[in-house]
Amino acid sequence: MSIPRRQFLASAAAATLAPSLLAGNLARANSEGARLRGKAEHVISIWLGGGMGQIDTFDPKRRGDPKKKVAGSYYDSIPTAVDGVRLCEHFSKLAPLMDRVTAVRTVNHAVIDEHAAATNWMHVGRPVSGTVMYPSFGSIIAHERGAAVDGAPPYVLIGYPNVTRGPGFLGAKAGYLYLTDTGRGPAGLSRPETVSDARAARREQFFASLRAEQPKVEDKRLLDYDAAIDQSLKLSGPEFMRSFNLHEEKGSLRDGYGGEFGQRCLLARRLCERGVRFIEVSHNLNFLNGAGWDVHNGGIVDQHKLIQELDQAMAALIRDLEARKMLDKTLIVVTTEFGRPPEFDGGGGRGHQGSAFSCVLAGGGLKHSGAYGVTDELSKKIVSDPVSVPDFFATIHAAVGVDYAKNLYDGDRPVPVTDGGKPIAALFA
Repeated sequence: MSIPRRQFLASAAAATLAPSLLAGNLARANSEGARLRGKAEHVISIWLGGGMGQIDTFDPKRRGDPKKKVAGSYYDSIPTAVDGVRLCEHFSKLAPLMDRVTAVRTVNHAVIDEHAAATNWMHVGRPVSGTVMYPSFGSIIAHERGAAVDGAPPYVLIGYPNVTRGPGFLGAKAGYLYLTDTGRGPAGLSRPETVSDARAARREQFFASLRAEQPKVEDKRLLDYDAAIDQSLKLSGPEFMRSFNLHEEKGSLRDGYGGEFGQRCLLARRLCERGVRFIEVSHNLNFLNGAGWDVHNGGIVDQHKLIQELDQAMAALIRDLEARKMLDKTLIVVTTEFGRPPEFDGGGGRGHQGSAFSCVLAGGGLKHSGAYGVTDELSKKIVSDPVSVPDFFATIHAAVGVDYAKNLYDGDRPVPVTDGGKPIAALFA
């Protein structure tokens, strides 16, 4: 039987291309199959506004002297539960728990002097763009994973609202619910005592009848607004609002967390139990030293008070989650906008440094090693295992089951979740 020339040429071409096409498909499949994916269900992200100095906290070096202008750490260091890993002496409670923690000591970016730009970078994972409103990593996790249970918000911000924490082009559904006072629920959701459940139900029925009379809309902004209303009605009920009743906890547990910041961390744990996927706890509400982590000049004198506050709250959170068998399902993240140089300024404090600084991961089912990455003798330059901000964010996303190589879309424009970041593979081994 003869075969037409055109059919023969087409078959020959297909046979020639088949191996390369198959190889390409297998490569793509293997790439997707090789993507790291953890088993964490929640993220508690602790934000240290101002710029935590790595050399005075999680990456201590030789002792310096601000009066003699000798570069180095402001404090002595202490050993931890992990051989060879040392911390600042004021982390006495966290040091025995460092086998559940990894201080990533080689995070870096190019922003030095701009707090706002660095804060944005450390929330959206990339530089500011004039054309795209990028979503924060909290909003991306909320968008991709949603709340863990129905009737809970996916994202809660315990701190002041800010565009850097927002959903960007993802829209209001990926936004946050915020509060600044741990003693009460979010503003606008708490019912007055005079409004009973029956009265609230009548109000909702009346509101539903009014909405039913309105024409159908297609405007995304109006749809987002309607979605926000629906969620607020769910959250204003007693079940979710009970999360804020910290007095239900034992007094000894509350005391163990410490003051205002510690109570925010305790609330974060309760919100995880209620089904919130991502919680940011801000440590820059009421500073004990008057300057926060931005320790220029004399602001460094009482920096130890901030470190001790972080030490107490974080250690209590780790132990509390572990006791409730929640630590492997809850990733604790500690971030800040940049680090501090080893040299002291004219007033004895420190300037800004983006070339190498520390961020911290704990729990979340990761394989912790106490520390990852090595800096030089003064924590100024990276010696090995650099971690870009996209890499650090990819690690977070992978730990909580978000595809870090995925594209999101601003209209028709593809936007990578992590701007090409790759997770720290050693934490998933």
